[in-house]
Amino acid sequence: MKSATIVDCEFLTAEGSPSRFWCGPFDPDPVIAQIGAVRISLSDDYSILDKRRIYVTPKDRFGDPYHLDPFFTSLTGITDDCIARHGIPLSLALEELDKFSHGTKLWSWGKDEFNMVAISCYVENVPALIPATRFGNACHLFLRAGMPRDDLKKTRSHQLSGYYGIDHPPLQGHDALNDALSVAYALQHLLRNKSLDAADFLRSPSTNASASDR
Repeated sequence: MKSATIVDCEFLTAEGSPSRFWCGPFDPDPVIAQIGAVRISLSDDYSILDKRRIYVTPKDRFGDPYHLDPFFTSLTGITDDCIARHGIPLSLALEELDKFSHGTKLWSWGKDEFNMVAISCYVENVPALIPATRFGNACHLFLRAGMPRDDLKKTRSHQLSGYYGIDHPPLQGHDALNDALSVAYALQHLLRNKSLDAADFLRSPSTNASASDR
């Protein structure tokens, strides 16, 4: 069955880190602590085939586990205790994501692979299991479906399903699985109303969207 995988990640931050580009003296490296993944069918009724939430034990460049900043915990709901009970090493998390995807392309609202693979693997000095060619920026899909670029720029991943007025169980923003579900529900809606088709997930992206559109 043809399918696509929608991914999202939550990476470490502290209050004010974005305005400092994570370069402040006490800012954590923006490595991942949680991955959310949703696999959606690209045929029939475009149903949600599977979903997964993976907790990752975030480590610094010296191999020591990070103590989560209170701001990050308040934003995501992820606690040190949660990581201690459910967190797995980065390499195993990427292996699990790869198996979950069944070899399909991995789409995120923007370029989550930078924090999920590029930065995190570099900091931990582990091989980048999933190559950049496996990832796609879902912004291209929404532009192709007719979403105005001005709307795209100001809409976050967890707001997408609301943007299209889709009825679904409540979703919590800044939770990787819930954010991935929001994107998946919106793509499902666009597939069902023929604004997108399966072939759109296989085409090369245009250059009309960039990381700043997230």
